[in-house]
This record gives sequence, C-alpha cells and structure tokens, in this order.
Amino acid sequence: MNPVALDKQTDDWFWRRERADRLSVIIDAADFFKAAKDAMLQARHSILLIGWDFDARIELEPEGKTLDGPNPVGPFLTWLGKRRPELDIRILKWDTGMMYSIGRGETPLTLLRWKLSGPVQMRLDGVHPPLSTHHMKLLVIDEALAFCGGIDMTTGRWDTRDHAEASPGRLSPRKAPLGPWHDATTCVTGPAAKALSDLARSRWAHATGKMLGPFAGDFDIWPSDVTVDFENIDVSICRTVPEHLERPQVTEIERATLATIATARHRLYIESQYFASRRIAEAIAERLAEPDGPEILVVNPDTADGWLEAEFMDSSRIRMMQIVRQADHNDRFRLVYPVNAAGTPIYVHAKIMIADDCLLKIGSANLNNRSMGYDSECDLVIESENDPEVARRIAHIRDDLLAEHLDLSEDAVRDALADGGSMIALVDRVSATNGRRLVALPMRELTPDEEMLAESNLADPLRPGRLKRTFRKLLG
Repeated sequence: MNPVALDKQTDDWFWRRERADRLSVIIDAADFFKAAKDAMLQARHSILLIGWDFDARIELEPEGKTLDGPNPVGPFLTWLGKRRPELDIRILKWDTGMMYSIGRGETPLTLLRWKLSGPVQMRLDGVHPPLSTHHMKLLVIDEALAFCGGIDMTTGRWDTRDHAEASPGRLSPRKAPLGPWHDATTCVTGPAAKALSDLARSRWAHATGKMLGPFAGDFDIWPSDVTVDFENIDVSICRTVPEHLERPQVTEIERATLATIATARHRLYIESQYFASRRIAEAIAERLAEPDGPEILVVNPDTADGWLEAEFMDSSRIRMMQIVRQADHNDRFRLVYPVNAAGTPIYVHAKIMIADDCLLKIGSANLNNRSMGYDSECDLVIESENDPEVARRIAHIRDDLLAEHLDLSEDAVRDALADGGSMIALVDRVSATNGRRLVALPMRELTPDEEMLAESNLADPLRPGRLKRTFRKLLG
C-alpha cells in the first residue's frame, strides 16, 4: 500500500511540526478524565486548561475514586492549588459558554471564589468574531505533557468504551441520567507538548492581554494507565483561527483535511460530530467519482445535540449527503451512526480522520464550516512515513474503533480488512444483526424551509467576512 503523503514542500497546512517522545490516542472521557487527574497530580509548575466549556462540578472518576484528591474537578483543582502553592493553575473558557453553564444550573460560586481568593485563575475568552466559538481543547502540564483533542471537562462527556445503557457513572451533576457519548483526545510529551504549551499561552495572551512566561518542565510526566501508542514520532500541529481585529485568518486544518481526502488511496475512516462542509463533501464526491477511488466511512451521531442545532446541522448534512451520493456510482460511501447493545444512539463527539494505514488526524475540528474557518481549533497529524511499525499502530487505532462500534474483537476487524477487505462490507454485514452496530443514516428529501437553512450557512458560517455579507444580504 502506497502511503498518504501530505506535501512536505509547503507549510501552509500546519503551524509547527515537532517531535513527540510519546503519543497516545485516548478514546472516551472515562480514560481521559482519569489520565488528566493522574497527570495533574504530577504537576510541579503549571496547569493550563483551554476549553470550549468547563464545569467545576463534574466528577473525574464517577464510578469510584482511585486517585488522591477530591473527585469533582473544581474542588480538585482548589485542593491541588492549596496543597502546592507553587503551582500556577489557569483555566481559559469561551465566554459565551458561560451561558451554557448557567443554563445547566451550574453555580458560579466556585468561579467567584477562585476570582476573589482561590488558587485557580479563570478567565473568559471573548476575543473572537460575532457568533464565533473558541473550540480547541488543550490541557498542558508543566510544558512536559499535553492533552489535545475533542473532550471538554464538562457535563455529559464522561463515558466508558462499552457505552452501556443506564451506566451508573454517566450522570449529570444533579444525578440525572445522561445518554451514551463517544469522544477522543491525545496525550503527548516532548517538543510537541512544548509547542502545544506555546499555543495555549498565546491563547491566554490574546484573551487577557498578558503573555505568560514559559513554565519549566524538564522532567518526565506520564499517566500510569495510558498505554503509549507512538514513540519518537513527528507531529504536525494544525489550527483554525478566524480573522479578527489584527489577527489574520488561519485555515491549516481545512487544507490538511482536503489534502488527506485527495491523497487517500484505499480507505478513509472519519468520525465527526457534523458533516456539513460543502467543500469537504465536494472533495469526497470527487474521490468517489473515480473508478478506483477509496471507500469512505463517516461516523456521525444520529442527530445534532439540541433542537436548534439539529434544525440547521441535520438539514446541512442531508444536503451534503445528496452531493456525495450523486457521485457514489460504485457504492463506496457510508454515513452511519453507532448504537449500543440496547439500540440507543451513541452521540459521536470525536473528531478523527484515518487515511489508509498511513495518516491519523485527531483534534477538535469537525467536518463543518465553522471548524474550517470560523472557530478556533487545533488538530494533530501523524504520518507513517513508510515506517511499517507506525503504519501498524495507525491501523490498530482504526481497527480498534471499528471493533468498539461493531462489538467485534480487533482481530476480527483486522482479518476482515486484510488483503484489501472492505470496511463498508464489514459494517453492512454486522449492521444486519441486532445489538451494538453502526446504522446507515437514512436519506430523505428536504422541505423548502430545510433547504433554505441548509444553504444559508447562518448557523455554520465559513469565514467571518462571509457571515457579514450574508447578514447584509438578508437585511437588504
């Protein structure tokens, strides 16, 4: 199999390429929350958390505490800061996300206590275009270790990989049951972690006007339960940053995504919260129109989270599926959603792209316009570079994800895909049975109102300038 190779002669699809001493992919927030708590307990100098949302009430180990300190993340950070006063602990949260917090019933008392006298400094980041969000999710510890992916430390994210029905640990802070949730992030050390620290500190500077000095971090930190997937590997860091004030537009993630679609040869496996970008749908359609193009599997949630979001994003998804299916003459595309053993849809929040056995992209960016140009995002990309061991590990991550969704062993998935076997044939075969599986999203015709929403891009703008032009057009 020839490897995917993004263009090394240009640097317009990544911000920095740095070496990772170790890199692991962490699937689902049960493992991430525990690993984050473990790593923060090892901190000596600093903890810097950058997120779309943050809820101080969530428990890091809701099924039973195994690590020191309080279980809710807010009291844990307070306890850690008082226990180690030399620690610099900071949280940067998207400013409009505070409305979500209040709507959930989250009390601002913890945040107020921190602001008045607590050991944690928390700021709200409002430096963005109108309706834009700060969507990247970073946790950097001592500049020695960083988590980068799609998981926020907030309500509704925690789940285990079995996504069991009525899981006792999957509760809101008010102890209301929550639905199953699938997510992913990474854990990185070495120069790549230092680069992510630089990005996090620049975000703090843009939001607050204060540039933080480097935090010393020349010793080893690694969560004890996290298995290392890759060692001594180059990592490309890609960003989306919307044009705002004096800050230029950055669309590295869009270019990396389009290049990955263009160069995949046999298989393209994707997990995303949305499928709403016309540019991406047209790029996929172009590949499907080729007589020997790759097969493409997209794993989405069955519907967007929330009524208003579903009205816009589900309509856009149907429109993108129409574009893709018109080109899919050889039946090489599926858009599916996972269900657990009880048949309950599992909400997909992970943002993953795996091309052949050769490239892995994972981070905070979805396949929608916002992630390509209107919100702040951060993705990591690793490539096999003709290294068979790296290729084996990339294939392992894809096969492991398929095994989770299809309730199969990883060996069974690997055997099914051996010698050019088809992901789509495997999904179709397993999905014909009951139980845990991937279900094809049904097609339907859009109503005139839905067609208007799908084409408007009001909820999913591509660039700040284009949204302004759209509003001017609507207002006459």
